[in-house]
Amino acid sequence: MTMLELKQEVSRLSPRSRRELNAYMIRLRHQTPAWRKELGRRMKNMDGGKKVALASLETLIARG
Repeated sequence: MTMLELKQEVSRLSPRSRRELNAYMIRLRHQTPAWRKELGRRMKNMDGGKKVALASLETLIARG
């Protein structure tokens, strides 16, 4: 299946199915070694007293 075919299939999903797919994709990302390393770095910063200031939703999304 090509990326185009996959996108077309996803566009035909119901809103609920799209939300479920989105949650699944987020879980996949959070299982990668790179994400776990980044999470560890963030937790270490927080334990050291470095907290994230309140930011706009757009800023948080851009940070990934």
